[in-house]
Amino acid sequence: EGRGKDPPHLVGIHSVFCPFSADIISTVEFNYSGDLLATGDKGGRVVIFQHEQESKNRPQLRGEYNVYSTFQSHEPEFDYLKSLEIEEKINKIRWLPQQNAAHFLLSTNDKTIKLWKISERDKRAEGYNLKDEDGRLRDPFRITSLRVPVLMPMDLMVEASPRRIFANAHTYHINSISVNSDHETYLSADDLRINLWHLEITDRSFNIVDIKPANMEELTEVITAAECHPLQCNVFVYSSSKGTIRLCDMRAAALCDRHSKFFEEPEDPSSRSFFSEIISSISDVKFSHSGRYMMTRDYLSVKVWDLNMENRPVETYQVHEYLRSKLCSLYENDCIFDKFECCWNGSDSAIMTGSYNNFFRMFDRNTRRDITLEASRESSKPRATLKPRKVSTGGKRKKDEISVDSLDFNKKILHTAWHPKDNVIAVAATNNLYIFQDKIN
Repeated sequence: EGRGKDPPHLVGIHSVFCPFSADIISTVEFNYSGDLLATGDKGGRVVIFQHEQESKNRPQLRGEYNVYSTFQSHEPEFDYLKSLEIEEKINKIRWLPQQNAAHFLLSTNDKTIKLWKISERDKRAEGYNLKDEDGRLRDPFRITSLRVPVLMPMDLMVEASPRRIFANAHTYHINSISVNSDHETYLSADDLRINLWHLEITDRSFNIVDIKPANMEELTEVITAAECHPLQCNVFVYSSSKGTIRLCDMRAAALCDRHSKFFEEPEDPSSRSFFSEIISSISDVKFSHSGRYMMTRDYLSVKVWDLNMENRPVETYQVHEYLRSKLCSLYENDCIFDKFECCWNGSDSAIMTGSYNNFFRMFDRNTRRDITLEASRESSKPRATLKPRKVSTGGKRKKDEISVDSLDFNKKILHTAWHPKDNVIAVAATNNLYIFQDKIN
């Protein structure tokens, strides 16, 4: 998988449809092995899907993802000091590397981060001395012999239990969490500050970035995303609404207000417009698995940066350049503020990001080929092959093309995830989750 050839020919293997607004998916994340896929939604729920192993009866499918566990992660709250409602919506989920039979993940809403343990139970103890099998206490005078409890098999139960709650550390809304490569610490970032936590300590965190000005009227930019380096536990990056990325080294100082590297592409004065600052805001930043590159997503494009070159990206991919002429109407309907995410495939040879009309784009970094695909109910039927889609910008359009004017801006793919090893992708289209895999010849 991820062999540096054309973007994969994808077929639908699974889809989940949810009819309610609380079911709008707000984050999607594979775990380190790719066997589990977690989604968070606006209703504060986390749904975990497990990869079913291949069966001899159905060799045509490598195995579907079926629901493994569902639990309520966050509840709506109210901040009485500020008279503000705190939404239960899950902003981000991050898995921890598996150390034993249980799985651990971090989930966060705007204010509170929780560490969840997901474990399996398929045996129960029977033969207690002081109580009957139905749980009622036995009369002590009826106990005439000593029983040794035994473990009996039972139907598999998956339990999700909160192990840690990290609260009261963010004044503004949390937009990012990222587990460090030391697997002991993690970052959480809001609009103006980034905190460093230890996974075992809930009552304090270290503030490592603070860009809040003394006078809030002088505020010119906010933090939009932050991520730890995949290999070096002292390095992290954060992006800003001004289209810049700062790389910081925690060995240099305890407070990383002074960055080590500053990545910015100079703007072309000829293309400057009223919307330039808005569309240059970076909505997502992701390190490559190798740690050599990072990828940033702004409103119209995806850029790949070499960490050794700060003045411009090494690759730029246009996601939906045809929307440049529509920025005025996109501003009026607030779509211009949509925050699209991006992701790498397992070998860093291809990247993926979402667009409107339930389109998502895949770019092959070796061949520079790209493809537009659509997540729809028709394409999600098992073994239905996804056909490339094209958007027409001129007056005349070919038979298979779609006119820019007929794109549905209410259908948008903001959240995507790529399996860490295989060509399996998960795409969240509003309140529908689609899972596609590379076509098997």
